[in-house]
This record gives sequence, C-alpha cells and structure tokens, in this order.
Amino acid sequence: MKHEVRKNTDIPFSPAKVPFFYGWIILAMGIIGVLMSIPGQTMGVSVFTDDLIRVLKMSRVNLSLAYMIGTIMSALILTPAGKKLDRYGIRAIGTAVVFLLGGLLIGLSFLDKIIGSLISTTNASPRLAAFIVITISFFLLRFLGQGMLTMMSRNMVMKWFDKQRGMANAILGIFTSFGFSLAPKLLNGMIGAGGWNGAWRSLGLGMITAGAVVFWIVSRDNPFDCGMKPDSKWKGLKRKARPAGHPQRDFTLKEASKTLPFWIFGLTLAMQSLFVTAITFHIVSIFGAAGIGKVQAIGIFLPASFIAVTVNFSVSLMSDYIKLRYILIMHQLGIMLCMFFVSRLGSGLAYVLVIVSYGLINGLFNISISIVWPRYYGITHLGAITGMIMGFIVAGSAVGPYFFSLVNKYTGSYNGASLICLGVMLVLFVLAFRVRRPVPPVSAAGAA
Repeated sequence: MKHEVRKNTDIPFSPAKVPFFYGWIILAMGIIGVLMSIPGQTMGVSVFTDDLIRVLKMSRVNLSLAYMIGTIMSALILTPAGKKLDRYGIRAIGTAVVFLLGGLLIGLSFLDKIIGSLISTTNASPRLAAFIVITISFFLLRFLGQGMLTMMSRNMVMKWFDKQRGMANAILGIFTSFGFSLAPKLLNGMIGAGGWNGAWRSLGLGMITAGAVVFWIVSRDNPFDCGMKPDSKWKGLKRKARPAGHPQRDFTLKEASKTLPFWIFGLTLAMQSLFVTAITFHIVSIFGAAGIGKVQAIGIFLPASFIAVTVNFSVSLMSDYIKLRYILIMHQLGIMLCMFFVSRLGSGLAYVLVIVSYGLINGLFNISISIVWPRYYGITHLGAITGMIMGFIVAGSAVGPYFFSLVNKYTGSYNGASLICLGVMLVLFVLAFRVRRPVPPVSAAGAA
C-alpha cells in the first residue's frame, strides 16, 4: 500500500525521535479527543435539556424535533467531511474542529441573548426564533462533537495500530466508558456552580485555550507520515490462525459500500444509536412509566459502565484473534435482549437485566465502531468510509428520541417503539450469518 507522506509532521518535534513507540501518545490523545466530544454527545446535551426547555420556553416534543432535525443535518455532511479528512489529515482538521467546538460552546452560553437579538432585528415570533436558533445549534454541536471529533480521534488511534489494534481499542474503551458515565454528574455539578451558560462557557474556553493547542502539538494522522510503521516492538500473543489486520488492497468508499459487511455493521450501529439515544434522552420518563424513580433511572449508567468496560476490554483483546462476524452476532443478540427487557421494564430482575444488556451493547459498540473498518477496508480512505458510517450513527441518534416520543404520545407507552426496533434487529441478525471478510474488487477479479 502506498501512502502519501504529509509535510511538517516533524514540527514542533519528530515522533520518530521519541524514545518509545509514538502510538501510545496517539492513544492518549485519542482518549482526550473522544472525551472532548462529550458536549456534543447525547449524555452531554441531555443534562442541559430542562434548562433549555425553560430558557427557550419550548415543549419537550419540539425540543426533540429540533434535536432530530439538527442531528440529521449533521449526518448528511459527515461523508464529504470524511473525504476532506482523508485529504488534509487528522492533525489539521482535528485542531480546527476542537477550536470551532470550543467557540460554539461559548456562543451557546449566550443562547438567550442571541434569540432576543434575532427577535428584535427580524420581528420573528419568539417560538420560531427559538426553534431556528436551537436547531442550528444542535446541528453544529452534533456535527463537530459527536460526528467529527469522535470519528477523528478513533480513526487516528486505529491507524497507528495494526496487530495490536484490539488492545489499543480496549484501553481507549476503558477511559471513554468511565468518562462518558461520569460526564452527566460532572456537567450537572458545573451547572449547579455556574449555571447552564457558565458550564458551556467554561468548557468552550478550555477547548480553545488548551484542547486545540494540545491536539495540534501531539496528533499525527498516521505512522507512515512520520516515517514509521504501525505497532510497537511488542510481539503480543502468537497464533497462526490470527486474522489479517488489513485488506490486500485498501477499499474506496464506493467499493466498500458494495459489500454486505459495510451495511450490516453500519445499520447495526445505527439501530443501537437510535435505541440508546432514545433511552438516554427520555430515561426519566421511560423508567417513570414503569414505576421507577429518577434516581434509580439515572443510576443504571454507573453499573452499566463497569460492564461495558469489562466487555470492551476483554472482547477488544479477543478481536485481534477472532473473526469479526462472531462479535457482530454477539453484539446484535445483546441489542435485541436490551430492547426486549426495556419493553418489559419494571423493578427487580427486569431492571437488573436492562443494566446488564445496556452495558454489554455499549462495550461491543466501541469495538464495532472502531476495529471493523480499518481491518476490512484499510486506512487510505478511512475518513470517507467511517464518515458515512458515522452518518448512519448520527442519523439514528437523531430519529431515536423523536420516534420514541411520538410512539409514547399516540400509544401512551414507549414499549411499542422498543418492539418495532426489535423487529428491525431480527432482520439484521439473520443477515449477519452471511457476513464474511470483503475481498477487494481487483483481487476478486484476479482470483476468478
């Protein structure tokens, strides 16, 4: 495989001269990058939901609609953004994204003043002005945070590791799982100390003054740009039947999109995103309908994170030595079980089973979103390929909260929404047994 070497990778220092494998520093930067995306993730937004409803004087359904529209808009441009990422590299694009996300958060801290200014200058109705502003805000927040920053940080780590990719993802999963589980409590504390606008302002200033600078200094797109190769000198576990860490030839997005694994893995991730985002966004209401209080509802995240970390760490290590199809099938079974248990939610055993299955699928999600794409399709067009997959995921997260709120509105229960999702997953589960490692078109023609 030929890789175009980018210039200025040795500024302000050369990674090749670091006395140990630079991929470990990239792994640390990837962890920081994913954690910086939290304000654009659902759990980062949901903490501000009640304040936004109060400040914007907007109903929960309309706020969910704005969230859906903004998130779908962001999903539509992730594929072309991924292509730009392949062209210009993670270092340049990533630094800009962190800076812009920080600036956006500072801007959001003046959300009420921006809406007031729009009303006074355009004579728009307060409801329309609030809806337009928050929709655009959600679009930018989801695109920069959940979309670009998450995708870049994970891709960067996956490019620096090959045979040790599973181990790197295991370490990445530990820190991000605990970080995401602790985020709502930490953000809630920041809101309590400085208000909703003070919390966003502090996060934004931190990203602009520290996050963007560190990202530019530390990050590098891939080891080939630096005159290096993936993986450190550590040999790891030897095994003759170990699956290849990359394809015979890197796929383009067009070629990848013609293969079955692309769609089955991608749609599985999208369905989990739809379901989990809906549960997170409406968690108090969903659990309340089952007679479970707010404290106990929110209490599922911490024990589930321990399960997610355990699953992610163990299965990530195994992924270097087993076929990804087995992980896909296990992942889909976990999603279907979680959907079923949520539709039968209640105190006692049902509550425990929701926690277990929720932790299981979140642990496996981190594997399917990271390891599959470089192993099956290579790294040359990884930005374009994962950009489209991230578009599926973001679109799922957009539809989920609104879909569940509509089902609840017209049926008086969220159970029907969970069962509909379960039906879709059954179809994907059947197709998963046909998934095999894709063969590049040229190689396939040669073999024929």
